[in-house]
Amino acid sequence: MEKSIASFTESLDSTFRLSDKNWKMYSPLTLAYIGDAVCDLVVRTILVKRANCQPQKLHQRASACVNARAQAQMAAVLLPLLTEEEAGVFRRGRNSKPYTKAKNATMQEYLEATGLEALIGYLYLSRRYERMNALLACGLEALSGEKDSQKAGLS
Repeated sequence: MEKSIASFTESLDSTFRLSDKNWKMYSPLTLAYIGDAVCDLVVRTILVKRANCQPQKLHQRASACVNARAQAQMAAVLLPLLTEEEAGVFRRGRNSKPYTKAKNATMQEYLEATGLEALIGYLYLSRRYERMNALLACGLEALSGEKDSQKAGLS
């Protein structure tokens, strides 16, 4: 699977003439922007590949995992597992000054979620897919342990 995602990103870069950057130099909110989409795509992919069901149910299950409160819970579990470099990216995201706030979360939860999204965005753009997937798997496993695993749809 690693090869196919690499092929996807190589194709994307080639088709649109994109080049690699020093992603550490990017704004943490820019990294969080792409990280939010990547988290959503990963969760939606897991749900669709595990069950063919109504889009409304898929959306409800995905929303239970991809929201500020859930991502803050994931971040708390993942923080001790991060390398120094990853922890630095997370901190930059968490300490950023977002222009919006979450509807159903505290500001602290929103900032923790932003840190997680920045880290996922950084790993994705840096093409560290195995590490990104390993962290997301650990975080999602922790979430499903706290909820009824049938409701979350991820176990």
